[in-house]
Amino acid sequence: MPQTIHASAEATQQWTSEPPVKWDGDAQALERELRRVLQGDVGFDNGSRALYATDASNYRQVPIGVVCPANVTDVEETLRICRRFGAPVLGRGGGTSLAGQCCNIAVVMDMSRHFNQILSIDPQRRVARVRPGTVLDNLRDAAEEDHLTFGPDPATHNHCTLGGMIGNNSCGVHSVLAGRTVDNVESLEVITYDGFRLKVGKTSEDELEAIIRSGGRRGDIYRGLKALRDKYAELIRQRYPDIPRRVSGYNLDQLLPEKGFHVARALVGTEGTCVTVLEAELRLIHSPPKRALALIGFDDAYHAADYVMEVMEHGPVGLEGLDRRLVEDNRKKGMNTRDLQMFPEGGGWLLVEFGAET
Repeated sequence: MPQTIHASAEATQQWTSEPPVKWDGDAQALERELRRVLQGDVGFDNGSRALYATDASNYRQVPIGVVCPANVTDVEETLRICRRFGAPVLGRGGGTSLAGQCCNIAVVMDMSRHFNQILSIDPQRRVARVRPGTVLDNLRDAAEEDHLTFGPDPATHNHCTLGGMIGNNSCGVHSVLAGRTVDNVESLEVITYDGFRLKVGKTSEDELEAIIRSGGRRGDIYRGLKALRDKYAELIRQRYPDIPRRVSGYNLDQLLPEKGFHVARALVGTEGTCVTVLEAELRLIHSPPKRALALIGFDDAYHAADYVMEVMEHGPVGLEGLDRRLVEDNRKKGMNTRDLQMFPEGGGWLLVEFGAET
């Protein structure tokens, strides 16, 4: 059954209808106000700004300043103050993004330092509630106590955050088992730039109409999303590529009736351009206790790709491809030498993982 999700009255009271002003560049005044109000860390010095100017990509943008919120109130106050000053805000997790997603001339809000709690794990429902700064492996380690796991797992799983994964719609080696991050988000508690807090998730058409009729800020948001959906529904159905690891662009297909008008999943992959995530309810899956890895060599990466569909017929829980260049670069740098000794001859490889109970 679809879950009816309501915004809190408190959140509605904090919303402001005043239009944002243009950033005037007064970073000192902005810093003073943030320091006066926030409980978390505030850094506008050159050292702090330099540390947050890059991620794992080649991009570099020196931010206006850095905030590490201690709690939900700090996030709300950061958005309120930055809106009053006209300063853009950019969320950041582990800084592992490869395309500059967390680099910009903005107030960078680092969720990983303090805002990183696992709020609950429900083994019966197979769901977890987390703050956006939670490191993926911390959740996976906790869930493994009940033989559960969060399926998507990028290579940076030991330091990437779930908020960053939600922002980027991350996948990983085990996406063949569990899908993308968007496929594993049940609901999100979010806050808009104008300070409106609400919880979003799957919504039936009857619930959607009721929300719109109720009016207010939430009704306006859902009315706008429905209008966007209705206008482009057929184009979305016709042109959105039906591929298992589509992670680029906005997930507008999640607003279609057949997808349950899932606003939370529509927000996955938006890279913080629409809302700031305060809390996420995530789907957990069974974690097979026994694992085995097969390493298969081919003449080149193209031949390896030709055999992917045949490999998938055997139900792997993990699948990844490697090409000659990556392996040769490791050899030149003397990295992973013991692992490379196990590689069969070839110029392209498939790493295929299988899982079972025994």
